[in-house]
Amino acid sequence: EPAFIAGLMDQIRNKFFMAPDAEITIEANPGTLYKEKLQEYRKHGVNRLSLGLQSPQNRELKILGRIHTWEEFLESFFMAREAGFSNINIDLMSAIPEQTYEDWEKNLRTVAELSPEHISAYSLIVEEGTTFAAMADRGELPLPEEDTERAMYEETIEVLAKYGFHRYEISNYAKAGYECRHNEGYWQRKDYLGLGLGAASLLGKERFSNTSDMQEYLKNSSAPEKIRKNRELLTREDEMAEFMFLGLRMTQGVSKKEFQEYFGTVIENIYGEVLKKYKKQGLLLEESGRIFLSREGIHVSNAVMADFLL
Repeated sequence: EPAFIAGLMDQIRNKFFMAPDAEITIEANPGTLYKEKLQEYRKHGVNRLSLGLQSPQNRELKILGRIHTWEEFLESFFMAREAGFSNINIDLMSAIPEQTYEDWEKNLRTVAELSPEHISAYSLIVEEGTTFAAMADRGELPLPEEDTERAMYEETIEVLAKYGFHRYEISNYAKAGYECRHNEGYWQRKDYLGLGLGAASLLGKERFSNTSDMQEYLKNSSAPEKIRKNRELLTREDEMAEFMFLGLRMTQGVSKKEFQEYFGTVIENIYGEVLKKYKKQGLLLEESGRIFLSREGIHVSNAVMADFLL
């Protein structure tokens, strides 16, 4: 509810310095928003909205088990515009069961014509323990063929480019100046602090997450050291590996100069053989001192990135 978000934002401002131009995002499900809620969010500084649409086709939303409709999404989207949100992301999902290449192209154009500032376009991942996983085990999940899914990805780049979106990360597209700062922080290994049950953080060389036990969390609310779990002090090798496999998610790739400045050695001394291997295969490219995945490399990015784990 807006009162809780307002209280949270007020407390954050009381405890932390907040940059005047801070990007403050809230995620929302279509159909859960109303005019006063959106106005209250804006009043308390929320200036970016991320809407989990997934598909503009009600048939596909039903397959995904979503509770909203395309019509409810449109109502939420235009209410957000009226409330003053000038930075909106829309989540889209491809490779949905029964989805065709033509369906996906239509979905992209339908959403792009709304002219949001950012689109996150992800492919469906079938997770273990889900209804989809059980259906797949029984051979009852009609997913698109691998070649079709690959064509869908290529189509995403081409279609969204025509509407002014550029791909800055494997699954994220933005209009100029609207790249998500929160996402970029993860991929550029910037410090982040997670507040709340189970929230993850990276501070300096340490990764940790908060307890997921509500009573333990409340009991030690004034002693953050006691609620931090899974504490991991990153080694130099850990940081190098993260620098590579997180940085390569971005289309600009990784900077050889930044690697040398941070780790005190040239990138070839650590990853020379791996770089040579994938450049030869045409999966990695180098230009202006930056190393990045080629289009072919993006399709097998998980395999390429795994080779940078020391």
